[in-house]
Amino acid sequence: MAIAISVQDLNHYFGQGQLRKQVLFDINLEINTGEIVIMTGPSGSGKTTLLTLIGGLRSAQSGSLQVLGQELCGATPQKLTQARKHHGYIFQAHNLHSSLTTLQNVKMGLELHREIPPTEMKARAIRMLEQVGLGERTNYYPDGLSGGQKQRVAIARALVSHPKLVLADEPTAALDSKSGRDVVNLMQTLAKEQGCTILLVTHDNRILDVADRIVHMEDGVLKRNTASPVG
Repeated sequence: MAIAISVQDLNHYFGQGQLRKQVLFDINLEINTGEIVIMTGPSGSGKTTLLTLIGGLRSAQSGSLQVLGQELCGATPQKLTQARKHHGYIFQAHNLHSSLTTLQNVKMGLELHREIPPTEMKARAIRMLEQVGLGERTNYYPDGLSGGQKQRVAIARALVSHPKLVLADEPTAALDSKSGRDVVNLMQTLAKEQGCTILLVTHDNRILDVADRIVHMEDGVLKRNTASPVG
């Protein structure tokens, strides 16, 4: 099976000089294409830092970090931008633009894909909103949506470009149990349909069963790497 993410001996630091602090220690992790992996661990353990490095939001400093066949350790900003074209992001705070409609927010997921004509962008965004059950709310603004609906818009934005990799940081943290379950089931279904890999950071024990594998981070170290307790 092809490997989507390969992390080897990855270390990462914040700050400079005497303020320099190591936050990730010798991380080793492989995730196969199409796999759903959940990362757990206490706040401040380094989960989000590792997620941002894998996502190309900042450059890895030492070791090896290969994502979809591209080495991102020491990558230039231009190379990181190119890498992000193949990723979809879902955050705890949905990060929707309040001044844009749901349709416009989802179209933002295609902004790195200049090769797609505007009419096709609109058509794709509408189809994606229909898939997440919001086809009748294309012209709504975020203020007119519930928390679960906002997170579904965020999922649509993340998946509209048909990414090869979806990275989710606490996507259910602000939702009640039913909305959280709906959101995760939707991510799982759409990602499986599109054949993409999912890495999801969470504190939410109610959704661990969607994972093929669970990894646990503590104090900047990957402590455990186990199969999902439910299949």
